[in-house]
Amino acid sequence: MADSAIQMDIPECRDDEYKEVAWAIPKFGSKFEPIWINRPKVQDNHVKFEMHYCGICHSDCHLGLNHLGGSMYPMVPGHELVGVVTEVGSKVTKVKVGDKVGVGCIIDSCLDCGTCKGGDEQYCEGGGNTHTYNSLKTYGHIGGNPDTQNFGGYSASNVVHEHFIIKVPDEMDLEKVGPIMCAGITLYDPLRHWGATKEGSKMCIGIVGIGGLGTMGIKLAKALGHRVIAISTSSNKAELAKNKGADAFVVSTDNASMAAEAGKMDLIINTVSAKHEVSHYLSLLKTDGTIVQLGLVPEPHTVCQLPLIFSRKSISGSLIGGIAATEECLAFCQKHNIFPDTQLVEAKDIDWAWDQLTTLNKDGIRYVIDIKKSLTGEFVPK
Repeated sequence: MADSAIQMDIPECRDDEYKEVAWAIPKFGSKFEPIWINRPKVQDNHVKFEMHYCGICHSDCHLGLNHLGGSMYPMVPGHELVGVVTEVGSKVTKVKVGDKVGVGCIIDSCLDCGTCKGGDEQYCEGGGNTHTYNSLKTYGHIGGNPDTQNFGGYSASNVVHEHFIIKVPDEMDLEKVGPIMCAGITLYDPLRHWGATKEGSKMCIGIVGIGGLGTMGIKLAKALGHRVIAISTSSNKAELAKNKGADAFVVSTDNASMAAEAGKMDLIINTVSAKHEVSHYLSLLKTDGTIVQLGLVPEPHTVCQLPLIFSRKSISGSLIGGIAATEECLAFCQKHNIFPDTQLVEAKDIDWAWDQLTTLNKDGIRYVIDIKKSLTGEFVPK
């Protein structure tokens, strides 16, 4: 086991918990296996929902492969959860039994600090947000065995505090909603923060990396009425990007291609999750332009401050979005019929899907686990 990986035991199921089917990496370096996990039973403010689909995100791979260190095993990944409510607590007002719901990357936070009260639970200053998996139950809003690890959406059901539940309109296709809980809000929130969602704003927006995140960013930025420029290391994804709405395409390894759009972009959103140099894209920004880093890249960048000084350019970062922003994003996607490009897989195919994401996601596809179909197959706990 890697030195930084953490191996933990699943405790005995308590009276205030129930056992549930899940698909997990039992220990560092292992393939996926079906296991039993403990979920909390419904209390006053809790919502229980039957999982229908769960998206597979590239960051699942980062955490599952311990790229950032500190990963906890057994790990049940998944932070793009969608399903139907089966039980609610006595104090729940947000949803009712039978409603379609989703849960994204955040499943708990202190709910009392300035950022939580301001709608940015992802930046919780009271101790950090509790991720939907690979986090310890810190604040007590989740219920069940305290200070044990949290398990994600590669499972048959979940129980969540109503604050972190997103109600999904009945007419939306659940198969495609899951990735909006991560890919959608991850791109929408920086657009929102840097002014691209304001009525009447006209910007030139660059999207670096034309995978599952990048194609979603193109669709969102175009629907907001901006000029959108897709940026990739080769021309292989030019047609894909333009089909998704990009007005132009830049090959970042070609000097002439870079020069053609130099100094034109107000905002660049960089989705690349592999080692690279952010400074390479600074020439594309206007004065006062900002490049926003989204990819989970642990290696440091080499940045010279002179291009920042002489054109007042900025390098920033963004982490998903809060609950209110996610609800806003979902409503925007429904209004403009914006959905990620998805491919259904079963739980037995998770290792294959991860291999696609960690090698080359050539089509910008978001893989989604069909949970109900997986439960009728053979890849379930004994």
